[in-house]
Amino acid sequence: MNPSCSHDGNAHPCLSRRDLLFAGALALSTLPVTAWAAPAGTSLLKAEHARRRIGRVDALAVDQALYFDYPQPGVTNMLVRLGVPAGAGVGPGADIVAFNLRCTHMGGDLTRTLRRGQQLLGPCPEHLTTFDLTRHGMVTSGSATEALPQIVLETQGDEVFAVGVMGLVYGHFGSKTTT
Repeated sequence: MNPSCSHDGNAHPCLSRRDLLFAGALALSTLPVTAWAAPAGTSLLKAEHARRRIGRVDALAVDQALYFDYPQPGVTNMLVRLGVPAGAGVGPGADIVAFNLRCTHMGGDLTRTLRRGQQLLGPCPEHLTTFDLTRHGMVTSGSATEALPQIVLETQGDEVFAVGVMGLVYGHFGSKTTT
């Protein structure tokens, strides 16, 4: 409540740390929310890798996982037809997706944790994180803070191809990224 401070003998306005934080919060609250949203037409970053055939649309049954290594040997992923449309899904029902099987929290193995009929993967045996496969592998519960890396898929006729990775694979380095 003191309008002036005189640390050096001259009277000048004094702003406490609390007042400074309050003023900053007030200034930020006046910014339009749309300033933080991604502009229209923005796409997710993905690491490009060699195109590789990983399956056939007609061979995929709903909730049956097909395991494959991509983009290199030892990096295990899962291709699955969910039976409901999914983010970045391909195929006639936009329901075929693929994800890396290492938890983004501490690299726990998510192999064989597909929850059939729920479109979920997990819980991770390390810290119980569960991921929503219809929403780009988003975390639904647990310790992880990052979504699962999603394998970018393309179809050509009845063939399903892996063409890139959206996100960081736990314990591996990516390659060049594009938008």
